[in-house]
Amino acid sequence: MRFQSRFTAYGSHPAVTIWMLAAMLAAGTAQLLAGGRASHPLLLIATAVGCIPLAYELARNLACLKFNVDLLAALSVVSAFAMRQDWVAAVVVLMLSGGKTLEDFATGRASSMLSALAKRMPQTAHRVSSSGSVDDIELKDVCVGDTLSVYPHELCPVDGAVVAGNGHMDESYLTGEPFLLAKAPGATVLSGAINGEAALTIKATRVASDSRYAKIVQILRDSELNRPRMRRIADRIAEWYTPAILVVAVASWIASGDPERFLAVLVIATPCPLLLAIPIAILGAVSIAARRGIVIKDPAILEKVGRCHTLIVDKTGTLTYGKPELNEVICLGEWGRSEILRLAASLEQYSKHPLGTAILAAARSEHIRLSTLRDVFEIPGHGVTAHAEDHIITITGRSQLPTRLISKLPDAAPGLESIVLVDGRLGGLLRFRDTPRPESKSFLGHVRSRHGIRDVVLLSGDRVAEVESFARLMEIATPAGGKSPEEKLAIVRTATAAHPTLYLGDGINDAPAMMSATVGVAMGANSEITSEAAGAVILSSSLGSVDELIHIGARMRSIALTSAIGGMSLSAIGVVAGALGYLRPIQGAILQECIDVLSILYALRIAMPRRFIGDFANVEATGLPEDPQMSAAASWSDRANTEISMLRK
Repeated sequence: MRFQSRFTAYGSHPAVTIWMLAAMLAAGTAQLLAGGRASHPLLLIATAVGCIPLAYELARNLACLKFNVDLLAALSVVSAFAMRQDWVAAVVVLMLSGGKTLEDFATGRASSMLSALAKRMPQTAHRVSSSGSVDDIELKDVCVGDTLSVYPHELCPVDGAVVAGNGHMDESYLTGEPFLLAKAPGATVLSGAINGEAALTIKATRVASDSRYAKIVQILRDSELNRPRMRRIADRIAEWYTPAILVVAVASWIASGDPERFLAVLVIATPCPLLLAIPIAILGAVSIAARRGIVIKDPAILEKVGRCHTLIVDKTGTLTYGKPELNEVICLGEWGRSEILRLAASLEQYSKHPLGTAILAAARSEHIRLSTLRDVFEIPGHGVTAHAEDHIITITGRSQLPTRLISKLPDAAPGLESIVLVDGRLGGLLRFRDTPRPESKSFLGHVRSRHGIRDVVLLSGDRVAEVESFARLMEIATPAGGKSPEEKLAIVRTATAAHPTLYLGDGINDAPAMMSATVGVAMGANSEITSEAAGAVILSSSLGSVDELIHIGARMRSIALTSAIGGMSLSAIGVVAGALGYLRPIQGAILQECIDVLSILYALRIAMPRRFIGDFANVEATGLPEDPQMSAAASWSDRANTEISMLRK
C-alpha cells in the first residue's frame, strides 16, 4: 500500500524533476556539440521514464471514466513524439513533475496517526503471579482475570478493576473529563489511562484487543478509511476544461488537415497554471499559517475551511481553560465563608485531587491562613477527613452522604461540587466550574456572522447538566454532553453528511470524530494523537488563530483560483491562435512558459499578506458574566494575547 501511494503520486519525489532537468541539460549539450537529432535518444529515454507515473495514474483515471488535467498532458507528450517534437514533450513532462514536486513540498509528510497510537501504548504488562512475583508479558498474552501491576506514571494496559492500592488516574485522553480520578479497590480502570504517583494492582476484565484503547484505535482506523476525499481544484476545473480542449484540437486538425495545429492546441492548453500556481499558493498559505502558529498538516483543508456550515466544538480545553475553579461557597451551618474555605483548604493541602487544587488556589488568592491538622486520612473516591481545631472535618461528595443530610442540601447545580462536614454536620457546599475563555462567546458569534457558520454543536464527554448549562451561557442551541468517542463519531458523521463541518477539539477522545469531519482542527499540541488526526493544529490554543486559519484558507482559494483561471484564460487565447495556425508547437510551448511565469508571480501574492489576516481581534469579548475567580485567568490571557500581537507586528 505504501508503494502504491508513492507510485501513484506522480512527481511526488523531486527525483523525477531532477532527472528531467539533468536529461534536458545533457540533451541540449549533445545537440549543441553534435547538432541535428543528437538529443533525440536522451530526450526519448528521459521523457519515457518521467511519464511512467503519469501513465499509471492516467490509466487508473480512465478506468474510472475520470478525465482530469493529466489527460491533456499525456496527449501532448504522445503527439509531440509522434511529430518528432522531442523538446516539446520534455518540457511538458518537466512542468508536470515540477508542479507535483511543489505540491508535495507544501504538503509535507505527516506521520501516521495510527503509528502514534501504537507508539503510545505499552507493549508489555506486569503480571502478578499467585506467589507474588511480577513477570513482564506481552500485552496480547494478558487474559481476563489476570492480576496486573500498574506502576506510577505508566499507561494502564487493559480495562480492569482495582484490587489493591489507592491512587489517581488521568482518563482525560479517553473520556474528555479534564480531572484526575481517584482509584481505590473496586474502582474500574480503562486501558490507555495514565496512572498517578501510586502503584495499583488491577484485575483484567477485558483482553487488550477488547479494551477501550484498542476500540479507539479501531475507530480511528475506520475513520481514516472513511475520511472525506477532497478533490484538487485543478481536477474539478478539468472536468469541463479537458473535453473542451480536445474538441477544439480535433476540430482544428480536421478543418485544416495539419496535425501540428492539433499539437499546438494541446501544448498551449496543457494546464500548467493549474499544476503550478495552485501548489505555489498552497505552499505560501502553509508558510503564512506556520508563522502564525498554525501547523497545516493537510493542505486540502485550506480549500474547505472557509465553506463549512456547521461548527462542532469540544468544551473542555477548547472553549474553556480545562482547569476547575472554585466559584461559589455556600454556608450551611454556623460557620462563615472564610472559616469553611480555611478548613477545606487545610484538608486539601494533603490531597492531590484537582478540586483540592482549586480550593487551595482560592484560599491563597484571599490570603487565608491554613490550620494545623492531625490524623489526616483520605479514601480515594470517598473524600478526606482530619482533625482541625478540635473538630472532625470531612470533605466528600453528595453521593457519599446519608439521605438525611442530602435532603438538607440545595438542589444540585451544573458543574462539580464538594460538601464540607464539621463533626458530621453540614458545614458548607463548594461549587466549581471549568472557566470559559473570555473570548469564547464572542468567537462563536463572530464565526456565525463573518464566516457563514449556521449551526454550532457543543460536543463533550462532560456531565450532561454541566454541558447544557455551558451551552446556555455560550448561546449554543445544540448541546450534546456525556458522549463517548463512539457517540461523538456518530454525531459528527451525521452532521457531515448534511453539511460541511469544522471540528475543534483537543483530546484523544476527539480524534475519531475529528477525522470524520470535513475539517478537523486541534487546539494545542498537547495530544500527539489528536494532532495526527487533525488537518491543522493551533499551537497557541487561541480561538483567534482559528479565525486566522479560516481567512488564510479563503485567501489561498481566491488567489489560487484567480491565478489558475487567469492563466488558463490567457492559454485560451493561445489555443485560438494555435487552432487558426498562427502559432507553431514550439512557439506555443514558449507562450505557455510565459503564461506559467505570470501565473506563478500572481500566486506568490499569498506570501505577502496584509498586516492582520484575521478580524476576530477587533471583536470585543462580551457576554460572559463577571466573576472574581476569572480575573487572574483573564489577565493572563490578555497579557499573552498582547505579547503574541507584538511578535506578529
